[in-house]
Amino acid sequence: MFSLTVADHIMVAHSFRGEGFGPAQRVHGATFVVEAEFRAPRLDEANLLVDIAAARVELRKILDAIDYRNLDTVPEFAGQNTSTEFLCHHIHGLLSAAVKDGRLGDSGRKVEAIKVLLRESPLAWAAYEAPVA
Repeated sequence: MFSLTVADHIMVAHSFRGEGFGPAQRVHGATFVVEAEFRAPRLDEANLLVDIAAARVELRKILDAIDYRNLDTVPEFAGQNTSTEFLCHHIHGLLSAAVKDGRLGDSGRKVEAIKVLLRESPLAWAAYEAPVA
């Protein structure tokens, strides 16, 4: 299996509901390094897995919708705890749609799985990995 990873970053604000979150129930900021890993069993005729530039553009489009936002006010996240794990899953779904729609170029249509990893710090991160939905 071949893989190719692109990365970017976002800064968000959010809060969590539930006693188990302690002080994180208050609005707080988070900065994430976001990594998107695309996987395919074979390369295209030019020996590419995906067009790196197209992958970076699609990732940035997805992140632009939440970058520098208070996630508590984003309508599509209403009623959700926007945990790191939740955000990984959300970004994965949007990247899967980009693959299926051909926005990563013809070679991108061979992508079978995506892993999205968000790093909160050098010591803590979460990921979601699944086949292209």
